Amino acid sequence: MFLSCFLVTALLAAAQSQSGRTSNTNSIKVNPQEGLKYVWIPAFIPAGKFMMGCSPGDECPNDEKAHRVAITKGFWFGQTPVTQRAYERVMQEGLHRVARQSGFKGANLPVDSVNWVEARSYCYAIAGCLPTEAEWEYAARAGSTGMRYGDPDKIAWYEGNSDDRTHEVGQKQPNAFRLYDMLGNVREWVADWYGPYRQGAQIDPYGDARDPFPVVRGAPWYQGDFAVRVSKRDFLWLDNWTFNLGIGDPDWDWIWVSMRPTLMNALNDSASVFTGNVPG
Repeated sequence: MFLSCFLVTALLAAAQSQSGRTSNTNSIKVNPQEGLKYVWIPAFIPAGKFMMGCSPGDECPNDEKAHRVAITKGFWFGQTPVTQRAYERVMQEGLHRVARQSGFKGANLPVDSVNWVEARSYCYAIAGCLPTEAEWEYAARAGSTGMRYGDPDKIAWYEGNSDDRTHEVGQKQPNAFRLYDMLGNVREWVADWYGPYRQGAQIDPYGDARDPFPVVRGAPWYQGDFAVRVSKRDFLWLDNWTFNLGIGDPDWDWIWVSMRPTLMNALNDSASVFTGNVPG
């Protein structure tokens, strides 16, 4: 299913380019299916090329080796993690079900404990995908080359300022692409399977499907500022609820992972243009 999602996205992007619908730079639109804002992420840094992985001067594990990546097509990307209100609206599930998928409760809090299968189901319900690792990091960096795009206290909720909980989305400073909460609050599922990065320069890469563990990116509210790094990557079980339930420790029942979809449609016909004030 992931490969088909990748191919459909590429074909739609190519069709948009051929039809001249490529002037989306700086656009923010609302997806009516869920009521969340999406930002157009252009491929122009330059031509979508960037260094993925360990940033200069950073101390990184071996699975974050720096390598050059080219993102060849722009894409619509969620401005924030998916909120509990949006999840309930799209999946049409009662509050009891949404409550099971969030350790902290609140309409504008991120849904914080969905497993990878549930995250993909949400994305497909809105005609979207989970981003690839490369797309996620390209969007998170937004042209920056450092380990993070700002002061941790100003851009992220983490152990030093979270008061031991998640927070409503969009409360911290965004990055240069006007994306919020990329490096803190909750972790986010991506489409790739975990494994070492491929050697050499890559074009629109995606992870090794032979590995049984999907990747999560970003940092959760309970980790220190050492985790507020744009190249940080980790993995969890495919169905983390199956793994967690029955352990006996209630803290393990919450995995603190959300998602931030990319959209396979152009948001040109059905979406409303956001006309409010956009920070950053």
